[in-house]
Amino acid sequence: MYQRSFQRSNGYGRRPYSPGGSSRFNPGRSRRMFRSLPNDPQLFTKKATECPVDEEYVCLHTFESFNLAPVLKANIDYKGYTTPTPIQDQAISPILEGRDLIGSASTGTGKTAAFLIPIIQKMYFHRDKKTLVITPTRELAVQIQQEFKDFAFNMKLYSSLIIGGTNMYRQISDLRRNPNIVIATPGRLKDLIKQKAIYLEDYSCVVLDEVDLMVDIGFITDVKYFISLLPQNRQSLFFSATISLKIQGILQAFVNNPVTVSVKKQEAAENIDQDVVKINNPAEKLEKLHELLIQESFSKVLIFGRTKHGVEKLYQELNTRGFKVGAIHGNKNQSQRQRTLQSFKASEIQILLATDVASRGLDIPNVTHVINYELPETYDDYIHRIGRTGRAHKKGIALTFI
Repeated sequence: MYQRSFQRSNGYGRRPYSPGGSSRFNPGRSRRMFRSLPNDPQLFTKKATECPVDEEYVCLHTFESFNLAPVLKANIDYKGYTTPTPIQDQAISPILEGRDLIGSASTGTGKTAAFLIPIIQKMYFHRDKKTLVITPTRELAVQIQQEFKDFAFNMKLYSSLIIGGTNMYRQISDLRRNPNIVIATPGRLKDLIKQKAIYLEDYSCVVLDEVDLMVDIGFITDVKYFISLLPQNRQSLFFSATISLKIQGILQAFVNNPVTVSVKKQEAAENIDQDVVKINNPAEKLEKLHELLIQESFSKVLIFGRTKHGVEKLYQELNTRGFKVGAIHGNKNQSQRQRTLQSFKASEIQILLATDVASRGLDIPNVTHVINYELPETYDDYIHRIGRTGRAHKKGIALTFI
């Protein structure tokens, strides 16, 4: 089905792995490594069911019925959007009406378009209205900006990307041009607030995206700080996969009489085969990975590690063995990370190594396999990792090294 685009290395293709074979999760051996993960082998050895189709959901709207500007409808059509996803169907109208909104939805549900489409429509007709989008990771911010550019093509609306790892003075220059929308990560946004390069009271619409991840990685204090600087008269859009007690505290200060849209989050994608690869001797681990990667079906593989150092070391090993491989982690600058990610999306490289920075929010098409080379901290992290495969109703495979 897939064309193999890397060579077998001499002497390594000995025992191909067969999903559903003799490998088994060893609870006693893995208790320390899995930490807070539920100690249940079946969580990691589920078989895919028939690829789900959203037949049970009946849309109340079409993109035509939202009464959008013709140029925006043309851009939506050009991107291949035909029928709204559930969150788009339920969220676009309230946002167009100016209502605050809480979207409880995981990645892959179409929530970026759910807020961008109505925001673009409103800014197109009210150019004095500015929008701020705050999101936890650089990669997700870049992805949102690209989506904005696609949807706003030929509409004379402009964006500014405010993220770490890139030139701050160029970003300050961009802000002076008074962009319609600013897409920011918390760290760099806080820096530019302190430098008085951006004033949050100028923004009449604010989006907090992937709030659960912002809380998980320690940005809760910054988020509360940003909220304190926002104007009282604003539209607030809030998106999070889960609503914890900590997040509820943020919600109370952020939204006013909101509409709530909830898209059910599955425990794990139904169309992902999940299995484990048992390693008896740590010295065999790299060889076992090599045996997997030389198989023809492993055509687009995302491999997760726990640390920057571990991911970089594995990158050097696989690169030496002749694989077409790239890596993204915190020690790479933003331009390097973005080039590598684009190469993987375009299938110029077949293997992407990543820390958990890549596990949330990214829409990478046609990932055939996700491999947990090192175990994640929590089961929630595991779910987000494996969710990079089995997307758009395609079948995927997730393997976890034990």
